[in-house]
This record gives sequence, C-alpha cells and structure tokens, in this order.
Amino acid sequence: MDRIILHSDMNCFYASVEMLHHPEFIGMPLAVGGDPQARHGIVLTANYLAKKHGVKTGMALWQARQTCPDLIFVPPRMDLYLRFSHLAREIYRDYTDRIEPFGIDEAWLDVTSCAENMLKPMEIAERISDRIRYELGLTVSIGISWNKIFAKFGSDYKKPDAITQITRENYRDLVWSAPAGDLLYVGRSTSRKLHTLGFHTIGDIALADPNLLERIFGKIGLVLSAFARGEDQTPVAVDGDASPIKSIGNSTTTPRDLCNNEDVSLVIYLLSESVAARLRENHFAGRVIGMSVRDNGLYTFTRQHRISIPTNISDEIARHSMQLFLDNYTWKHPIRSIGVRVSDLVPDHYCYQPDLFTDIRKRDKQLKADIAVESLRSRFGHDAVLRGRMYFDRILSGLDAKAEDHMIHPHSYFEKGNQVLNSENKETKHV
Repeated sequence: MDRIILHSDMNCFYASVEMLHHPEFIGMPLAVGGDPQARHGIVLTANYLAKKHGVKTGMALWQARQTCPDLIFVPPRMDLYLRFSHLAREIYRDYTDRIEPFGIDEAWLDVTSCAENMLKPMEIAERISDRIRYELGLTVSIGISWNKIFAKFGSDYKKPDAITQITRENYRDLVWSAPAGDLLYVGRSTSRKLHTLGFHTIGDIALADPNLLERIFGKIGLVLSAFARGEDQTPVAVDGDASPIKSIGNSTTTPRDLCNNEDVSLVIYLLSESVAARLRENHFAGRVIGMSVRDNGLYTFTRQHRISIPTNISDEIARHSMQLFLDNYTWKHPIRSIGVRVSDLVPDHYCYQPDLFTDIRKRDKQLKADIAVESLRSRFGHDAVLRGRMYFDRILSGLDAKAEDHMIHPHSYFEKGNQVLNSENKETKHV
C-alpha cells in the first residue's frame, strides 16, 4: 500500500495574518516588508491583489512601490506568524504525529494511518482545510500524493484555497507536463542549464538516463531524476520539539556607514537584543552564533561559531558576534550592512551540562535583565531603556532593531539526508 502524504501550504501567509489584524486593508494591495522610508528592505510576501499588480517576493520596496503605487506596507511580526504556525500544527496533530515543517507556513503530513481508519485522502485534506479556515481565518493549498515531492507539487499546482491529488494514474499528465523549474530544488540556474540541454519539462527529466543526469549535475542529477519519477522514499519526520525554523536573525543597512569597531559593536548589540527578544518570545535558544558583513566595497562575508550552552541572552549573542567580526575583518572599507543570527535552535527549557567555567548565577541575572528591559520597552517604547554605549551615537542607536528586517530560515529538505532510489541498480543513495 502506498503512503498518503499531504503537503499543506498556507496561502500568502504573512500577508494573510496581517489582513486578519488589519481588516481596514481588506480589498487593498498589501505587502509585508521593511521600512519604505529607509534605504533597505524587501517584500517578504504580498497578498494576491498586490501580486496581480506585479509585486513579487524579494522585490525591493521601492520597486514594489513603482509596480503598485497604492501598495500598503506593514512591518513583519515574526512572533505573530510563528504563533499561527504553531496553531496550524495543533490542527495537524489531530490527524497524525508525523508532521515535518518546511518553513513556518508549510508542512508535510503522513496521514496513512488516518486512511487506514476508512478516511479517504481527499476527506482528510478537506477537513484540515476547513478547520484552518474556520479556526484560524486563513486558507491553505494542499497537495496529496504517495511521496513528498509530488505532494509539494500538488500544493503549488492550484492557489489559493485548493486541494490537488497527484496519483499514479494522473501524475504523467499533471506533473510531467509542467516546466522543469516547477520541480522541487530546480532553481533558476539549474532550470536554465536544463533548458539549454533540452530538458524543458519534468517529464523530460523523468525519462532521461539517470547516469547522464549524474554526469551533468553530479549527485543532484540522481536526486532530480528520482524526484521527477516519484521515487523519493524520504519519510515524514515524527512531530516533536524541533523548531519549524532553522534560525532567527536580524540584519540592517545602517543610516550611515560604520567606520570603526565601536560603531560595529553598537549595532551588533542592537541586533543582538532584537534576536534575543525574538528567541525568548518563541521559547527558543540557539547553539550557533553567526554574523554577516557587507562593506561599501561590496565585500561580503558570513561566519558562525558553535557555543557549548544554548543561549537567548543578548550579551552572549553580542560578544560572540563581535568576536567573529574582530577575527575576520581588516577594515579595508567602511561597513554598510551587518547581520546577527542564532541557529541550531532548541526549546528554551532544553537541559544542558555547564562546564566548570560557566557562571550560572551571572547567566540567570543577564537573562532576567533582558526580560525586564523587554517588558519596559513593550510598555513605554524602545528608547525607555538603552545601554550606555547607545548614547555615544544617537543616529545609530536610533534604530529600533526589532523592527528591522527580521530573518527566519527554514530547514532544508536535504538536512537530515534524502533517500533516493536509483532505478538502474536499485541501491539507496544518501545525498
């Protein structure tokens, strides 16, 4: 018996959540992004009305405004979106314990056990869709198939608020006739290369010799071959305490270029406070600290460092980020943009074994201080409590980093290893 896999994708997720909280914008084009008055920011998502006017995810805010002059911008609120993501997962749990997030707005569900209880796949999908609509006020597009790849294709096939079932009887008509770029993990570069070589549809990939694809693309060629033929065997992960996202971070293009270590330290502390607050709001701590830099000479680097104890304390995040900067930048040019990120997330109640040099009392005091500061800022505004160093440059410290571009990063499909069946030798390959 084939597995029954659903892929649920909440439509225009950020924008849809914002529309729930801003009913006055109903019937208007809306995009979630940064501050259009500042010199940075991109569209994170837009509602369907904005998309009809040509607004696209990843578009610079000024470009989006030119494309749609009446476009309304709202700043992102990741803590709110994560809350709705958790609520959706609570609904999914009523049907299966095999729930694998693919970002905060998408998830695979293995509902094979539900089908064994006499529920048809379409009935399960319809029940989930109805509950998301009536309990959360959102819509989802759901794909149904016997493997994760075709289920994902199904959720993308019709939008919004649609259900598409990809079966062994219809997949050649629905999937194989679609452009090669519609296959999961065929990006723009790979799509161009496939097109140049004469692979225009997913069917072209499926019917090609897997060994030829391997010679052209390496191991990913075998992956795409198996994906196109519906031979992906990857199981849907069991639902647990894992975060639906891989990391939380903030970045900013600063109001002026940064010229020395003191400037950088000030901005890193602002960003670290923001990241720490987001982590605590969503009950996470992280075991990897990362930072990124872009100077006005267009030099860019990203570095990260694993720490022994998971943290959501701003001072610890800032100190590790600053050390990464000092170890990797030599000041050939002033700096235009900085980002701070915490990844390898675990629940904030995660148990750990401190080493002999860890001052637990000091960490507890730092955490309590962070919480107290965040409480005051939530009541009286960001400037109600500032670190002393912020008063040395009111232009830079005037940034409310928590309102800056907030980044989340979903887990990769390949992160835990993808099992791909090679039809030539029937061996399982791990990529």
